[in-house]
This record gives sequence, structure tokens and C-alpha cells, in this order.
Amino acid sequence: MPLLKFGEFVEDDWVALIDGESLPQGSDVIVPFERLVEDIDTLKAHNGSLGVAFPNDASIEDLKPYLANLDVVVLSFPAFGDGRAYSQAKKLKSQLGFSGEIRASGNVLPDQFAFMRQCGFNAFDVPDRQSLDAWQQSATSMTVAYQRGFGPERGFAPENALDRRKEYFDD
Repeated sequence: MPLLKFGEFVEDDWVALIDGESLPQGSDVIVPFERLVEDIDTLKAHNGSLGVAFPNDASIEDLKPYLANLDVVVLSFPAFGDGRAYSQAKKLKSQLGFSGEIRASGNVLPDQFAFMRQCGFNAFDVPDRQSLDAWQQSATSMTVAYQRGFGPERGFAPENALDRRKEYFDD
């Protein structure tokens, strides 16, 4: 599955560990939240960056004690109509002050791209069936926001959107 960051598909160097898998030395790892809680001391001593796959049915507040140790938080969209990760991302960024990567995973669609960006997502595990062009078009397709404070820099297109796509992605 491609990883979309900064307007391009990039290599995903992170290793997603399943419960019980040993930590690969020197690798950047993403662990399930349960493992983060159970094994935080070992994970903090690991000689790579640390990320967590956080369940969308849990309170994002539960992540607060661990945020200083995290570089990536992966939030899940298990179904098209399940938008709980939007709220999690918004709280993670605005209320908890997380400044690392917030990655959307699961049922991630270009149609929702602008909304995800508004909430704080800055990386996206995207299905292979979706082209980079579809994502770039979505990045600048919306020109109106209902919420105050959202403009081109948070997911809605400026007048010269086609010329500014690359700038839009460069957070």
C-alpha cells in the first residue's frame, strides 16, 4: 500500500509489528496501542523511532502519557461511514499538542482528503487502486469551507490551485 506524504508516494520505512513480534534493531516501528501500554519501557529503550496504531473506538486521551515518545500515530478508518478518526486526529493535534505524523489508514479515499487534512492528518496509507493524480486533484478540489479558520493551507483550494498543488502538500 503506498504512503502519501508531501504530495507524493514515498517509501514507507516503518515496520508495523503484530503482537508478540520482536523489535527489529535500528528500525522505526509501529506497535498496537495495547503493546505500547504493556511494553513502554522496552519500547522507549529501542534504538529506532516509535509509532502506534491507535484503535478508533478508544479515547485519544488514553494516548496522552505516551505522546512524548511517539513520532507517528496511525488512526484507522475501518469503513467509509466511520469517521471517529477525524475527531481523534483533531483532538490529538489541537488539544494534546501532538506535532508528529498523524497517518490515516484503512478505508482512506481521495474524496475525504481535504477533510482529513483539516483535522491534522499529514500522511495517508492509500489503496493501490488510487492514482497519485486522483489524490493531487482532491488536494485542491474544494474551494469553500463551512468551518471558520479553514483555507487553502488546511484543505481547501486557493484561486490558483493548479499552480499551488506542490506548495499545498509542503507542510
